[in-house]
Amino acid sequence: MHTFDIEQDLNKEQQAAVLAPDGPVLVIAAAGTGKTRTLTYRVAHLVTQGIPAHRILLLTFTNRAANEMLERARVLVGSGVSNLWGGTFHHMGHRLLRRHAKLLGYGPDYVILDQDDSQRMVKNCVDELKLKSKDFPKASVLQSLFSLAVNKSLSLEELAKGRFSDHQVDLADVFSVHRRYEEKKRALNGMDFDDLLVNALRLFREHEEIRVRYQEQFQHVLVDEYQDTNIIQGAWVDLLAQRHRNLLVVGDDFQSIYSWRGANFRNIITFPERYPDAQVYKLETNYRSTPDILNIANRCIAGNPEQFQKVLRAMRGQHKRPVLVRTTGGYDQARFVMEQIHRLRREGYKGSEIAVLYRAHFHAMELQMEMNRERMAYDITSGVRFFEQAHVKDVCTVVRLAGNPGDELAFQRLLGLLKGVGDKTALKLWVKLGRRFDPWEPEQLALLGKLLPERARENWKRMAGTFSKCIRFDAEGSPGHLLAAFVDAFYGGYAVATFDNYRNRREDLNGLIDFSSKYETLQEFLEEMALQTNLDQESRLTGSVNTEQVVRLSTVHQAKGLEWPVVFVLWMVDGKFPSGKSLDDSGGEAEERRLFYVAVTRAKDELFLGVPQTSRGRDGVVQRCMTSRFVTELPLDMLEVETYR
Repeated sequence: MHTFDIEQDLNKEQQAAVLAPDGPVLVIAAAGTGKTRTLTYRVAHLVTQGIPAHRILLLTFTNRAANEMLERARVLVGSGVSNLWGGTFHHMGHRLLRRHAKLLGYGPDYVILDQDDSQRMVKNCVDELKLKSKDFPKASVLQSLFSLAVNKSLSLEELAKGRFSDHQVDLADVFSVHRRYEEKKRALNGMDFDDLLVNALRLFREHEEIRVRYQEQFQHVLVDEYQDTNIIQGAWVDLLAQRHRNLLVVGDDFQSIYSWRGANFRNIITFPERYPDAQVYKLETNYRSTPDILNIANRCIAGNPEQFQKVLRAMRGQHKRPVLVRTTGGYDQARFVMEQIHRLRREGYKGSEIAVLYRAHFHAMELQMEMNRERMAYDITSGVRFFEQAHVKDVCTVVRLAGNPGDELAFQRLLGLLKGVGDKTALKLWVKLGRRFDPWEPEQLALLGKLLPERARENWKRMAGTFSKCIRFDAEGSPGHLLAAFVDAFYGGYAVATFDNYRNRREDLNGLIDFSSKYETLQEFLEEMALQTNLDQESRLTGSVNTEQVVRLSTVHQAKGLEWPVVFVLWMVDGKFPSGKSLDDSGGEAEERRLFYVAVTRAKDELFLGVPQTSRGRDGVVQRCMTSRFVTELPLDMLEVETYR
């Protein structure tokens, strides 16, 4: 038997949580306080106390997290954890359903549909119902909508009304596709990922003998990242722990930032109400960041309503105060970041120890351009650079054609947005037009309208209206008006029907329009686009980059759970961080503040907050930015304030 020393290995807060008595336990684990270590030792402690491993259930959100904890526990207590039930909610639901699916009308050999399978099946339903057109939502959009309804436990009707409020879609058709999808899954004896959760809960609710069996088996239930559970997961866990009531959940309400994908903040907040006898332990000793960084985190989150108050305490010594840098605009912000990265490298930091975080993808546009120009290696968490994204390339086709009527590739991409027009049809039309298409010539607009397939003509009218609304002077001048007109007249509706994350893409497009407005001519803008595309391609083809020198660019959402010695947070201005559209949602500011807390607590040694003073609007007019409320609330003595021009 391996031995371990809880008193020696853990701090007092961690010890208290690990040694908590039986009964419901809530462990509020703030950022960087050793959450994984605490859970691992709790598992090891239960095993050494004589709890058989098969009577312990450990629920996580990733298989990697489960494997890491089980491996660490194995190091502590050896093979004693071999029979422990551990894994994701979906994995555990599947494990139960393989044994008992027939009780719900499924065969034991049911098929699990992954996301690609689900989308293909939805597409087949659309085709069978003869709804296929580029005006009707894409299969990926519908599948995402169906999934969100499950994860948020909301009616499909309610979600669909909100989702398609800006797009003319017959909701009856959407509901018909959903019914057909459910029928086809049943006929296939299949379940998608959401069904694994829904049916695991149904199994317990509808079959008492099964519920009692597993309630008896699992003497102890442990849940990681509890703040990210949805309504179904929360209800399932409560049912499972009903018999022994030894439910230990670990999470941080300060880091609940995924409501948009179904996470239910109420699960963790109401835990003491659902379990009045619950023991609550707080982990507040932070091993990651300096005191100066934690002062910012503590101050920004303190005023949030309805939360478990806690204060991060640093184990590390003083280093440098976080820097608030005021710049004239986005380009100056990018140049400041570049200069600081050069300085940090001279001081010994590797590129991989530096991260640049932002609220939305388009906030890093100017920085990506500067990094490309200097051939600085960087990696984007999403994997797609700004100017490579499909929606950005789509809308740029109108500018490309306006600047060069002989751009065959732009013509093909533009016409490919119309229903009934594929690459072959677009190429035939290109030839009939004499291999040239000038969108400013009324004769060519009219001719193309006549040549198009019948199905494409209605959308073409809206698309063509873009050009007629923009006089040639504007086209030869700033491209902003042309891009804005195209998005408003046609592409905005196209995005709603095509992309499940269309709101984020619309933000990107608004950012692109603002950015393009700074160019006085189409030609300048087109040259910049060509330069960026070529530099992106060149950086990908250069295989000699040392991965240790690659700087990470990431949205804050994608950075959760990660850490870097140095972190830059861009565009700390109201409307961008916090996000303007999120502030309109119920509880929006509270979650935006939690998101800022997550951004700040990713930093270990140095933290920089960028505050541009101006940005460009869609009309090209320079607008004054208001410093983010999350920054103005901070006492100035917590920050070093710099001005960079």
